[in-house]
Amino acid sequence: MTSPLTHPASQGRWTPRLWGTLLVLCAAMFLDALDVSMVGVALPSIGSELDLSTSTLQWIVSGYILGYGGLLLLGGRTADLLGRRQVFLVALGVFALASLLGGLVDSGPLLIASRFIKGLSAAFTAPAGLSIITTTFAEGPLRNRALSIYTTCAATGFSMGLVLSGLLTEASWRLTMLLPAPIAVLALLAGLRLIPRSEREKDHRGYDIPGAVLGTASMLLLVFTVVQAPEVGWGSARTLLSFLAVAVLLTVFVAVERRSPSPLIRLGVLRSGSQIRAQLGAMAFFGSYVGFQFLVTLYMQSLLGWSALHTALAFLPAGALVALSSTKVGAVVDRFGTPRLIAVGFALMVVGYALFLRVDLDPVYAAVILPTMLLIGAACALVFPSLNIQATNGVDDHEQGMVSGLLNTSVQVGGAIFLAVVTAVVTANSSEGSSPQAVLDSYRPGLIVVTCIALAGLLITLPGLRTRRTQQSVVVAKSLQGHREGQEVQEVRQGQQGQQGQQGQAEETAAERVAVRD
Repeated sequence: MTSPLTHPASQGRWTPRLWGTLLVLCAAMFLDALDVSMVGVALPSIGSELDLSTSTLQWIVSGYILGYGGLLLLGGRTADLLGRRQVFLVALGVFALASLLGGLVDSGPLLIASRFIKGLSAAFTAPAGLSIITTTFAEGPLRNRALSIYTTCAATGFSMGLVLSGLLTEASWRLTMLLPAPIAVLALLAGLRLIPRSEREKDHRGYDIPGAVLGTASMLLLVFTVVQAPEVGWGSARTLLSFLAVAVLLTVFVAVERRSPSPLIRLGVLRSGSQIRAQLGAMAFFGSYVGFQFLVTLYMQSLLGWSALHTALAFLPAGALVALSSTKVGAVVDRFGTPRLIAVGFALMVVGYALFLRVDLDPVYAAVILPTMLLIGAACALVFPSLNIQATNGVDDHEQGMVSGLLNTSVQVGGAIFLAVVTAVVTANSSEGSSPQAVLDSYRPGLIVVTCIALAGLLITLPGLRTRRTQQSVVVAKSLQGHREGQEVQEVRQGQQGQQGQQGQAEETAAERVAVRD
């Protein structure tokens, strides 16, 4: 369905209501990222007050990841089938209630339960919010601008969460849990007035209940296995059997989706080269950054003795750079296209991570750490919006929620898997009672792994730099029929008359849209 708000946007004019809608969606994304980053700093205080063991504290973080990563596929398709506005607002209300519960409980199990519920609700708000944007703003410069602002809010929320958690935890860890609640309520009230109503998908030919059960079960088990593997052992019988069970569930899931008249994931979407590169790039991008942040936080607090606030401020330049560039990235995407920006961003990440290998036990921040933070900030500003744009371009409105859920799943699963890998590498190179220098030396193999993950993301992106020839776009245009034919031919012509970067991207998108259709 096309939103009633798309008409003014298609003319290049954003009405106050359109801006309000975007801000509500940005607020939800901001809250998701804020919540993830704030809880880490508060864990020691939580453990002390509630008398929780280290393994229990881990589940305060892992519970959120489990709910979020495990249910994103279901959340994305649910938004398509039941209406994006309805799903988004209901999930946002649940997020607010879970935040309130998390700040008031006095036991570990209840706190973990509240975190799981928050992750579950975020699994519905994230794909629903992204699909509202992609169906409200016309594909091209307008959508690129909206998505660059939207994705910037995630980086800003994550950076602010680090700083706010350091400040709030000084007063009480409960404030870090309660803070998202009033923001979510305000966003919910604004969303009720501003977000356009969306119809349910009419011709979906039933609900894919088996696919939903299998997809959710496989993702939940995968995330659970990866989170637990460093503790129980990667080679343990439990871990190996869990991975085998995940493989079986995914195999059955694929078989069911191929036969379902209304699949949870239409596998034809994955025939698109740009779609595959976007999904794999998202895994490498977030996985490398989460692993890097984990190691750098340990380095700064455990080895250098920095406070939580001091550590947060050390990361702040990266987040500030992303926030300041939010309104410019869309225009850069229009000019150069997503593949080039993703490749440049991954190259910056590789250089930034490699430079951090120079750290020692007495670093000069401006000379050693700051350059890495600035390079990573520039990389995040280029890569994350471009991945979202590339994944959602060329996808019909009724499948935007599905693709959004798939992209967010790639982000979360990539983060969980690669963080576990980095942790395992560091653990394998450490020993009890080591000197600070030995501990630092055990971190270096982990940093090398992080650098290699970013390098893999760069290599995945490189094939996308080859633009299709103009003749291919003519063949594609001739193969389209009806109203869509005239519209897409006009888009190709505009791309030919416009800037070179947008031309290559439009041609590839149009070609792959035909390739993945039925």
